[in-house]
Amino acid sequence: MKILILCTGNSCRSQMAHGFLQSFDQYLQVYSAGTQASGKLSSKAVVVMHEIGIDISHHTSDSVEKYLDQEWDYVITVCGGANETCPAFIGKVKSRLHIGFDDPSHATGSDDFIWSEFRRVRDEIKEAFYKFYIENLKNQ
Repeated sequence: MKILILCTGNSCRSQMAHGFLQSFDQYLQVYSAGTQASGKLSSKAVVVMHEIGIDISHHTSDSVEKYLDQEWDYVITVCGGANETCPAFIGKVKSRLHIGFDDPSHATGSDDFIWSEFRRVRDEIKEAFYKFYIENLKNQ
């Protein structure tokens, strides 16, 4: 099963979703990319994922252009921006889904509040992608 997770910057939400799906099933081929890839991971995303035992520090922030000519079982957008500007894929895409989340990197306020936003979004991503995994991928 080959899955591409799209976001705008490919630094936070798509990276966390990528990490979760890979942790649910090591045999899934999971990739993530951004419509405007930042080229770097959010350090806070790396930390909050590490807190629950998932290492995404080796991930790279890639442009969606890298994957346009490939075939996918699923292309999943995780933010409104990527859903609205999702490029037309040249390769075959069996299923397109949108599972949206707030962008914790836009949180403002105290350090405690910003960290709590990263943890909240992380937990929402885990719950939504586990449900997606159980309902669509587990026994494929």
